[in-house]
Amino acid sequence: MSITLDLSRASASATTPVNLSGLTRDELRQALIDAGICPPEKARMRASQVWRWIHHYGVTDFALMSDVAKDTRAALAEAFTLARPEIVERQVSKDGTRKWLIRMAPGIEVETVYIPDVGRAGALCVSSQVGCTLNCTFCHTGTQKLVRNLTTAEIVAQVQVARDDLDEWPSPKEDRRLSNIVFMGMGEPLYNLDHVANAIDIISDNEGIALSRRRITVSTSGVVPQLNALGERTAAMLAISLHATNDPLRDQLVPLNKKYPLDQLMAAIRAYPGLSNARRVTFEYVMLKGVNDSPAEARALIKLIEGIPSKVNLIPFNPWPGTDYQCSDWKTIETFAAILNKAGYASPIRTPRGRDILAACGQLKSESEKLRASARLKAEREAVDAA
Repeated sequence: MSITLDLSRASASATTPVNLSGLTRDELRQALIDAGICPPEKARMRASQVWRWIHHYGVTDFALMSDVAKDTRAALAEAFTLARPEIVERQVSKDGTRKWLIRMAPGIEVETVYIPDVGRAGALCVSSQVGCTLNCTFCHTGTQKLVRNLTTAEIVAQVQVARDDLDEWPSPKEDRRLSNIVFMGMGEPLYNLDHVANAIDIISDNEGIALSRRRITVSTSGVVPQLNALGERTAAMLAISLHATNDPLRDQLVPLNKKYPLDQLMAAIRAYPGLSNARRVTFEYVMLKGVNDSPAEARALIKLIEGIPSKVNLIPFNPWPGTDYQCSDWKTIETFAAILNKAGYASPIRTPRGRDILAACGQLKSESEKLRASARLKAEREAVDAA
């Protein structure tokens, strides 16, 4: 049974047109029928046309759909929308990393980051929630209270915004700059699995953006009951935000561990659908000075993940305002990596990217949380009244 927090009430008013970018193929076909755009016998063909314009060509105006009849385009424009969300701020790091602060609705903002030269060409780090419930003590997002889940359209929109900025339409194949998607932004993806899974279906469709599911990675702090469902529904690559090798320390760093301790988590990982040497789990391990970075911890990590096809990403801690944690020194990180490598585990040390614009791992935090709840709700009511 899916665990998806019902926190989407503020995402749109009843009068807001449906954004077709967030509909799966089946949902799009049914939406066209329900709106009277076409009869059921023509819905599959019409949906395929519209789909390609949205997800292959990236259009935001129905009038540009040149192989669709004019009256049909007008009907689509009256019933639906393809509008992109507002880009509140765009920042570019000295290393080429790009970060967008995107406003999905009044008071609803998320950060999305493009990192060049990661994966085959470049990776987009997308958010699944506004804020987070997990309160991981080393993570900046964890200091922002959860506002709500993102909808499928809002997740897909992050990819569209990045592709707009990277000039990636129509969908390129071999020369694309955005080659990988990582659900490592704001929020816990497995607490919004329905929308995350639908977004992956859309992003990976061969007649649209066409990103292979093997180039889509979902990172979780360990919502154990949802791990199998993630694999079955998405066939995405799995990353585990681990950071500790024993329950007392992980309880402190990742409080979700109190609910799903390491023995349960590791058992669920070993049962992950499709797990093999070709589809390895990535364990993420942030290096915290004097906390989890000793040689003894490295040896304990080897024992913990024994027998699991996996690699370990060692992440130098990225500082953020107000944190008491410090990054391990480079020699300590290299020693830790060498112990893992000697045991046969690939353990790349992640190069910090985008630190100067607070776009690095663990640094994301949207400005929307600065609004008091009353101010946010007021803004939402005003938006409804204006619609």
